[in-house]
Amino acid sequence: MSAPPGPPPLEVVEYTDPLCPWAWGAEPVFRKLRAAVAGRAVWRRVFCVLFDDDDDPAPDPAAETAWYARYVEEIATHTGAPRALRLDRVAASSWPASLVAKAAELQGPEIADRVLRRLRETVFVLGSPADTLPAALAATTGCRALDLARLTADAASDRVREGVRADRAEARRPVPEAHRPAPGASPHPGTAKETPDGGFRYALPTLLVRSGRTHRVVPGWRPYEEYAAAVGALAPPPPPTPPRLPAGRALEHYRSLTDPERRTLTRGAWPPAGAVRIDTANAPLWLHPEEAAVHPATTPAPG
Repeated sequence: MSAPPGPPPLEVVEYTDPLCPWAWGAEPVFRKLRAAVAGRAVWRRVFCVLFDDDDDPAPDPAAETAWYARYVEEIATHTGAPRALRLDRVAASSWPASLVAKAAELQGPEIADRVLRRLRETVFVLGSPADTLPAALAATTGCRALDLARLTADAASDRVREGVRADRAEARRPVPEAHRPAPGASPHPGTAKETPDGGFRYALPTLLVRSGRTHRVVPGWRPYEEYAAAVGALAPPPPPTPPRLPAGRALEHYRSLTDPERRTLTRGAWPPAGAVRIDTANAPLWLHPEEAAVHPATTPAPG
């Protein structure tokens, strides 16, 4: 006689984009939640392609960049996430960064996390979005344990392009609940966004927690407790709050921490020995010394 089936597997789907300012601001909470559900849920990222290849070019790129810089500044007042001293331009396309982020997943979740982090930092720390494939690949140089030759080949492969294309399509099929404003106070409530073709996509970031045919959606920029409650609703009880790591150990693990992240994820005196501070327009970024030795913020651009 066969054993009774267990509960359906739990999946957390993160709809995101490497170049999205709200997704960048959600990193402290998402890093905390990933630690909380480790071993309990499968975490899957879906790259929405926020800046698409067929978007109409801005008639005045300088004016668009100035407007977008103010937009990022406003978001940073809510999230506390660093923003670049100067934004070179609005990203022409999310495809290159999405291809590189998707390709990095083939080398395991830890490498995928590091690569995605570097891609986010091209916009919000360096001010120069990784909107070409060479720029996106260059942003990953020196990432610990990364096979750059493999990443380069995979990012150019049909397999990875089809994966991003499937992600883009999935992000444009939001569940019905995503069309309604989420309850509670948030400067980014996360209602689904209309697309140029008259359809809709998830607001970024959005988490969809799924188990079998049951799901919960948590859109926009929300507190940790709302995401944890969605997990607990499908797989009781809610995940326990993960312990904060000692400051030095946290920086060793994550390699790069913002001030909101170090307050959320670490304990003990800050900064730890050897931490390298990178100043931005509003708040520092902290790098592990090994990361600082190879990070684009501290190394001159080639040529």
